[in-house]
Amino acid sequence: MQSNEIRSRFLAFFEKRGHKIIPSASLVPENDPSVLFNTAGMQPLVPYLLGQEHPMGKRIADIQKCVRTGDLEDIGDNRHFSFFEMMGNWSLGDYFKDEAITWSYEFLTSKEEGLRLDKNRLYVSIFEGDENAPYDQESKDIWMKMGIPENRIYALPADDNWWSPGDNGPCGPCSEMFYDMVGNTGDLDHEGFLAAVKKETVIEIWNDVFMEYEKKDGKVIGKLKQKNVDTGAGLERMTAVMQGEKSAYETDLFSADMEDFRNNCRNYNEKSARIILDHLRAVLLMASDGVIPSNKDTGYVMRRLIRRAWVHLNKIGYNPIGYVLENITAILSNFVDTYKDAYPELLNIKASNYKIIIDEIEKFKNTLDSGLKEFEKGTDPFILATTYGFPIELTLELAAEKGQTIDLEDFKVKMAEHQKLSQTASAGMFKGGLANHNEKTISLHTAHHLLLAALQQVLGAEVKQRGSNITEERLRIDFTFDRKMTDEEKKKVEDIVNEKINAGLNVIRRELPREEAEKIGAQMEFGAKYPDMVSVYFIEDAPHPDPLLVKARGHSEFSIEFCGGPHVTNTKKIGHFKLQKEEASSAGVRRIKGILD
Repeated sequence: MQSNEIRSRFLAFFEKRGHKIIPSASLVPENDPSVLFNTAGMQPLVPYLLGQEHPMGKRIADIQKCVRTGDLEDIGDNRHFSFFEMMGNWSLGDYFKDEAITWSYEFLTSKEEGLRLDKNRLYVSIFEGDENAPYDQESKDIWMKMGIPENRIYALPADDNWWSPGDNGPCGPCSEMFYDMVGNTGDLDHEGFLAAVKKETVIEIWNDVFMEYEKKDGKVIGKLKQKNVDTGAGLERMTAVMQGEKSAYETDLFSADMEDFRNNCRNYNEKSARIILDHLRAVLLMASDGVIPSNKDTGYVMRRLIRRAWVHLNKIGYNPIGYVLENITAILSNFVDTYKDAYPELLNIKASNYKIIIDEIEKFKNTLDSGLKEFEKGTDPFILATTYGFPIELTLELAAEKGQTIDLEDFKVKMAEHQKLSQTASAGMFKGGLANHNEKTISLHTAHHLLLAALQQVLGAEVKQRGSNITEERLRIDFTFDRKMTDEEKKKVEDIVNEKINAGLNVIRRELPREEAEKIGAQMEFGAKYPDMVSVYFIEDAPHPDPLLVKARGHSEFSIEFCGGPHVTNTKKIGHFKLQKEEASSAGVRRIKGILD
């Protein structure tokens, strides 16, 4: 079964059972300061898991794009990917364990609607219980009702069977499904099951998370106001299972390019080939969501992946450079063909995506060549980084391959002396993010909406947001504009924002069909995909019963944006806005920082 069929069967199965299908959110999260990228299917849905009403209802399903780069050294094995897709069906205060487990089992084993897996090769784990929640007898009973023998149901501790996105947010016990990849493993006792999972003869393929608890600062503090179900399955792993392979690298997602490497590289090795394909796929999807290589945040992650891919391309023997770059373009084109049905936005901007990646490689080539020579001479990693632009991560990897050790603490001390270290990550700076939801941050968020509208009024309607970041100290917006703003333009923008603040305009949230929101000119985040029903914030003099008639009847609205909130209810609560700095962010993109005093 090909990957596209797995996707379509999953969505059709749950749509038939009352779930509304929503598109994947952007890889770059909108309002989550804890991560640079969405790392799990549930992250874009946290507000709804905590109780906010979802515009599409209580049952939804999706396939969410995700990126994880905390374990890059594991990329190239059978299980780890920097980009991956999570198939998920969600109950937001609706059904719970009985339906979730029943449907999971039916989708995995059904010959008509599901994946046709052999039920005799399934194993199941449940939560063994601890001080936060009891032994999950209910899930065990349901699994036995579905026909799973009791001796194939294993109670495991929180390290294995408790899921949370981090130290804060919705969490709960889970029940996981495993599949026998050998075919004749048979019954296993507890220790035998754990050993089989470690050897990957039995692998996890599905996870039902029963989210009824909330964690704060690393501790479970109680129950949520509603019981939720977060069901997930990694598409890459499921595709490997369905195609009888140990790894997704041997499936239709990667196999053609892997074969090309085997046939055409002078120094082919499997791990390098896997790393190259993993990283190029990830950066292509990042680029389609508006990420551009840079020295911080999401852009730095992208830059690091591109550079690692280039290092391994050199290692396996694709030369000269012209041929390598042609080969990279061919790989990217293959990925567009593979993913164009799932993510059609790839087709619209693929040429610019290619250019972003190729340009970054060409910039890095000289750095790599000079840095490698200096590395071979034993040059200090600090000099490699500051003089030759050679990333410390690459120095560490090359040293590890040669069995050498790098004094990382010495490097950090020297870098701290050389320049003030960026506090970006700890400050929660990321595209589209609110550092927290306190009063000052929320006020700045509303001021941000006013600022975008003022920029469009002064500089032209073609100005579009390309990124944002809001902490309790200041707001930041990146926007499309091809020159430095004049002092007069900056003053005019600042005056307009304060005029609207002083006017005491109401800030109103409405749920609208996406097409209607687009018709009335609601601003949207670059690269984001939205469901059929969307949350839209209006900043206007007074509520209007029909937003489609706002412009037709001359009703006064200053800003209309797709947004999940939160905001102040009236602009009078914001305070005085001051435009602090205007500067270049990247080619064709300017950046403004502003404060409230």
